[in-house]
Amino acid sequence: MDKHDRSFLKNVSLKNPWHFIALGFGSGLLPKAPGTYGSLAALPICMLLVFAPWYIALGVIIFTFILGTIASSICEKDLGMHDNSAIVIDEFCGMFISVFLFPSNIYLTFLAFVLFRFFDVLKPFPINYFDKKIGGGLGVMIDDVFAGLYALAVGHIIIYYFF
Repeated sequence: MDKHDRSFLKNVSLKNPWHFIALGFGSGLLPKAPGTYGSLAALPICMLLVFAPWYIALGVIIFTFILGTIASSICEKDLGMHDNSAIVIDEFCGMFISVFLFPSNIYLTFLAFVLFRFFDVLKPFPINYFDKKIGGGLGVMIDDVFAGLYALAVGHIIIYYFF
């Protein structure tokens, strides 16, 4: 099944709170590049997270991961397919990870956005492995967690040397 097949979306509703969460508050329903839209929808929250204490930011990441895993699992069952591209709560989690411990500067969140999208699309090892081998809600979330970790590492290196 093609994860970009939008015909499956007839089985979801934004009135269902699990679908609403999994679809990134509706951002995943936008046509063409829903992952980018989901990442953009997460950007304002990232702009707040860079000003939050580390333990609050970490709590948001963990909460989003757990909630996203559950919501993605439920939404997948209702869609009848694994990891439809409209499920973008994983992009939220990956974006939150990508700004963890960043300096309190909203402009650097755009750096995180670019890096996260780069790694999410490119899917270097082990992201590509997780994307193909792990099913269910965990499979939806885990590849974006690693894309977020890659973006986080590269972002911190760039910030260290250039800012």
